[in-house]
Amino acid sequence: MPLSDTAIKNAKPAPDKAYKLPDEKGMYLLVNPTGSKYFRLDYRFFGKRKTLALGVYPETSLKQAREKRDTARKQIADGIDPSLTRKIEKLGSTENTFAAIAKEFIAAKPNWSASHRKHVEECFERDVFPWLGNRPMKDLTAVEVLATLRRIVDRGALETAARTKQFIGQAIRYGIATGRAERDVTADLRGALPSPVKGHYPAITEPKPLSQLLRDIDAYKGNFVVRTALQLQPLIFARPANIAAAEWEEFDLDAAEWRIAGDKMKMKDAHIVPLSSQAIALLREIQPLTGNQQYVFASNQGKNGEKHISRESIGAAIRRMGYQGQHTAHGFRTTASTLLHEQGFHSDMIERQLAHAERNRVKAAYNRAQHLPERRKMMQSWADYLDKLKQGADIIPLHKTAS
Repeated sequence: MPLSDTAIKNAKPAPDKAYKLPDEKGMYLLVNPTGSKYFRLDYRFFGKRKTLALGVYPETSLKQAREKRDTARKQIADGIDPSLTRKIEKLGSTENTFAAIAKEFIAAKPNWSASHRKHVEECFERDVFPWLGNRPMKDLTAVEVLATLRRIVDRGALETAARTKQFIGQAIRYGIATGRAERDVTADLRGALPSPVKGHYPAITEPKPLSQLLRDIDAYKGNFVVRTALQLQPLIFARPANIAAAEWEEFDLDAAEWRIAGDKMKMKDAHIVPLSSQAIALLREIQPLTGNQQYVFASNQGKNGEKHISRESIGAAIRRMGYQGQHTAHGFRTTASTLLHEQGFHSDMIERQLAHAERNRVKAAYNRAQHLPERRKMMQSWADYLDKLKQGADIIPLHKTAS
């Protein structure tokens, strides 16, 4: 039977020992022989039994104690130990927590590209800090890290889970080097996560199934910003991370170009993306919504467009449409490469459009903007071809306008 204010007020101390009056959900009132009365919560955290103090009666009322209990239970459900959080708050210092050390680790990497730094920061903020951020790094356990990583696995992001494990391990090893951690517990998780598919990303490379995918994309009922990014992806087949982080200042719609700085590119070379009329139409459609913000595909989680959608957003939308294991956001690069090569477009043009690295750095510098007029024609022909597929036309050869 739950506690009541009357029962608490009338509870008398026992002469020789403390006793408990149970409430609900693990909470109880501890009545000491001295007459003092304490609200307590018994709980288990990763198999270990713990007790959390919820307040002293009558300074803390039954209602207040229950509110504290519910807050603590929510923390436990989220993988946060409320006793440890309380301890950290009382100490008034967070310099040895995982979040503090991880942020220090990122700051200690001045040679990272801006895009990689931002990716690691967002990964920690979204998938790690809410559960491990307040944990002292030296007390972190492999079980806690695994529970955090499994949340990522559960949404189907196996690559992200593997990368996150790597980032956590790097931060812990930095903590070891600076004397605030003793061992890298991620080493105990070898084989504990499902392995991402090795090799090429799954991709549809046949015209007929591709036409259905394109129609499904146009019919996507999710977030408008994500849908527009999803529609743009097959037209320009850029890397998903570059599309997600695209900024309006990089686009010249009148010149039909998207110019990406080298520090945002995987191979560190500046890249020019010619835009088809279909791509420009999509950008002009979203411009009234995000055109006054930094990012084309601004996230509604940030204020004033200060954040963009995740690099995973496009892939997640494709999975929700039922293409898990058949196609990915990155797979559009394979799709375009396969079909453009089959139609006889010059390999140099296709590779340049894919922003693949040129091993000869002198040749790479010379070729940075080479084939641009031909690539413009190729990208428009490609967009027209995709339109024909969406419209259900017979499978016809892609009209080749360049060689």
